[in-house]
Amino acid sequence: MITKELEEIKASGLERRLTVIQGAQGPVVNIAGQQTLLLCSNDYLGLASHPALKTAAMMAVERYGTGAGASRLVSGSMEPHHALEERIARFKGTEAALVFNSGYQANLGLITALASREADIFSDKANHASIVDGCILSMAKVRRYPTRDINALEKLLKRSSARTKLIITDGIFSMDGAIAPIKEIASLLGKYNAMLIVDDAHATGVLGASGRGTLEHAGVHDPSVIQMGTFSKALGSFGAYVAGSKQLIEILINRARPFIYSTALPPAICAASIAAIEIIEAEPERRERLWQNVSLFKRAAQNANLDTMNSLTQIIPIITGDTTMRISKALLDKGIFIQGIRPPTVPHGTSRLRVCISAGHDPEALKKAAWVIKETCNEFN
Repeated sequence: MITKELEEIKASGLERRLTVIQGAQGPVVNIAGQQTLLLCSNDYLGLASHPALKTAAMMAVERYGTGAGASRLVSGSMEPHHALEERIARFKGTEAALVFNSGYQANLGLITALASREADIFSDKANHASIVDGCILSMAKVRRYPTRDINALEKLLKRSSARTKLIITDGIFSMDGAIAPIKEIASLLGKYNAMLIVDDAHATGVLGASGRGTLEHAGVHDPSVIQMGTFSKALGSFGAYVAGSKQLIEILINRARPFIYSTALPPAICAASIAAIEIIEAEPERRERLWQNVSLFKRAAQNANLDTMNSLTQIIPIITGDTTMRISKALLDKGIFIQGIRPPTVPHGTSRLRVCISAGHDPEALKKAAWVIKETCNEFN
């Protein structure tokens, strides 16, 4: 059966393979002995190899060891986990926070803890796979609305008679770089007695005047909004968080199965994440460099007549169609690593190169890359 499945995957052109990077993450990496421009990493602020994060992690290893031993509810909750939760709550401006082992686990735990068969979930059609899976596991009725369509969302809310109404949206959509209309969505909460979860994975550290994410960017100051996000992207570390009220965190500790039944993050990871938050607050110039690079690459892409779907963020898709994977392979041979994205991750007919810009990228390298991408697309189309 497995052999047949693999043959079908290969025949449909949907086979996935791992690309080995020799050394640390950075704007330029070593792949098969070749210096390669990395344009598909979520390390948006260039913190994954920052000396302060490495030092914090090493000091935590010396003091706390390499592992957490078990679930925090089983073998005790270690100091670094609490320190990180206090730090992220202050950063996000919430009463409390809870750390999870990954964004995937955070969404599964959060959604299934808050929604059940009697609930209605209203989920943007472009939401991340972890949200989709969390909705399915909750066994709630799921109402998917066209991406960022406020009118469609409100029509669904009007028709709902459920006691629990839960709206879920990405802050920055990971495959097209669009930003959710959070202000408009938040205006519906009181009117329809609904809750809102914002997945801030790609916005934390990036959006907002202080890098606090989508709510800051939108000017929303509603303490009822639940914020989920990760430490593994702009913060250059690993793991995830849910930030909100103290009562929310209490219910998650009691009902979020991925939290209850998983060994906790290594203490060193928590220490590195705290160091990352400190850098984000102390060095706004990193975020400024990121947005300068984003603007520069978008201009170069527009000049090269590349279709970037009007992205507003550091995630810039380039629509390439059925030849996406061949283009991606050809670019890698030329020293540019951009991952091709195909169905089922994106809708049929919208296969793309997913370009991710970092504060660490050299502006001249970005300009050159845009034209190499254009030339390579021309070779296959």
